[in-house]
Amino acid sequence: MAEDELCYMGATEALARFADRSLSPVELMQAVINRAEAVEGRINALTYTHFDEALELARAAEARYMRNAPEGPLDGLALAVKDEGAIRGKPLSNGSLLLNGTIPNYTSPVNQRLLDSGAIVHTRTATPEFSCAGYTWSRLWGITRNPWNPDFTPGGSSGGSGAALAAGCCTLASGSDIGGSIRIPASASGVVGLKPAYGRIPEEPPYNLDIFCHQGPMARSVGDAALMLGVMMGPHPQDIATQRDIPVLPRAPGSIRGMKIAYSPDLSIFRVEPEVRRNTEAALDVLRDLGAQIEEVDLGWQEEWLEDGLNYLKLLMGNVLRDAAAGREAELTTYARNLIEAAADVPGTALARCYQSAGAMYATLGPLLERFDALICPTNGLPAPAADYDQSRDVPMVDGAPVHPFYGWKLTLPFNMLSRCPVLAVPTGHATNRVPTGMQIVGRPWAEADVLRIGLAYEQAVGGWYASAATRPVIADLT
Repeated sequence: MAEDELCYMGATEALARFADRSLSPVELMQAVINRAEAVEGRINALTYTHFDEALELARAAEARYMRNAPEGPLDGLALAVKDEGAIRGKPLSNGSLLLNGTIPNYTSPVNQRLLDSGAIVHTRTATPEFSCAGYTWSRLWGITRNPWNPDFTPGGSSGGSGAALAAGCCTLASGSDIGGSIRIPASASGVVGLKPAYGRIPEEPPYNLDIFCHQGPMARSVGDAALMLGVMMGPHPQDIATQRDIPVLPRAPGSIRGMKIAYSPDLSIFRVEPEVRRNTEAALDVLRDLGAQIEEVDLGWQEEWLEDGLNYLKLLMGNVLRDAAAGREAELTTYARNLIEAAADVPGTALARCYQSAGAMYATLGPLLERFDALICPTNGLPAPAADYDQSRDVPMVDGAPVHPFYGWKLTLPFNMLSRCPVLAVPTGHATNRVPTGMQIVGRPWAEADVLRIGLAYEQAVGGWYASAATRPVIADLT
C-alpha cells in the first residue's frame, strides 16, 4: 500500500488491518513519521517528537497482534497529543518559553487513558501560549500554518492537532476546548472535533472544576472520533466532576429519518461570511435528503452575553498567566501579555454576570432542544484568519465589517458557556481560498450519542473527507 494511503488511513480501518495482519503498526508508524518529516518544514504543527521510541513501541504492538493479544482498543495507532497535558517523563511547553522543557513526574488522567489503550504518542502538537488563542503561533515554536493554504492559521488552540491530522502526520489527535479550541481548528483544518459535555472526560485539578474546560478527540472521521471518545470518557477518582454514567456511542452510520434539527445561521449575534453560510446550508440539504426535518430558528441571543463569557475567561486565564509569568513577563507573547492586562480590568461581578448570561442563553436553547434533536450552526464565521493573526492588535473583518478580535469570528464560545451541551464539529467544504469550513452540531445536555448519530449519517452521505488524493491538501515543498 502506498505510504500516502497509510498516512490518511482511518483508525478503525487500521485496527482491523492490524488484527488480520494485513498491516503492521510499524508500517503505519513509519509512514506517519516519514510524512511528518516531509511536511513539518512547511506547516510547523509539531513540538516535541518521540519517533525512535514510537517505532520501538510499534514493534511491540506488532508482536502483540501476532499473538492475537492487543493491549487495548487503540493498540498500535499513531496518536499526536496536544502540548498541554502532562505525560510522565516527557517534555511539555504549553507553547511558552516559561515552560519549555518541563518534565512532569505524572501523567494527566486523560493522557493516561489514551496510553493505557495502547495508542502510541509519537509527537506533541503545537498550541498558542497557554492555549489562550484561537490560532496557533508562539515565540517558542513559531507559526503553525494551515495545510490547505499556509497563508492562514489552522485554528487554535488545538491547531497543531488539526494541522497534523489534515497533513497526514498522525492517525488520531487530542485537543482541549475552553472557548472553542477543538472546534475552531476542526473547522479551519477540515477535520472532526468533539467538545463533549462538561464532566464526560476527566480533567486534572483545578481545571476539572472550570465548567468552560473540556478535553476531547480530534480525527479525520466521525467514527474515529467516537472510537477515541469511548476511551477518554468515564468517571475518574481524581476528578469529582466526571459523570458516572457511560453512554452507548454509535460507531457506524444509521438512519436519521424523522430527526428534527434546528438551524441558526448566526446564533442571532455573529457575522458570517457568505461562503461559510452557503457551505453550511449545502450540508443541511444533505441532511434533508437523508430524511431529517430542518427548521431555521432565531435564538434571540445578545452580544453582551458574549462579553460576559469573555470576562470569565479573562478572569480565569489572565490571572493564572499573571502568576505563572511573574518576573518573566517580557518572555510572553503579545496576546498573552494582553490577556494579563485585560484581566486587571474585569469587574468583581464578572463571574455572576457570566452565569446569568449563560442562564439567559439556555432559557432560549433549552426549550428549543425539547422540540428539536439538535441545533446546527457554522463553526467559524470566516474560514480562518491569517497565520500570524494576533487578537491583541488585529481586527478581523467578517462579511465586510469589523468584529470582536477574540470572539467575533468564531461561533464557539456560547457552547462553553452552555458547557453541558456536547458539540460535534464537522467539515462542510472549502472556501475559494481552499481553507476548509465547518458546522457545529449541538446536542441536548450530555447527548453525545445524538450529535454523533447525525455526524455519522452526514459523513457517509458526503463520502468522507480524505478518501482519495483529490480530497487531501497539496502541501508545497513536500519532499
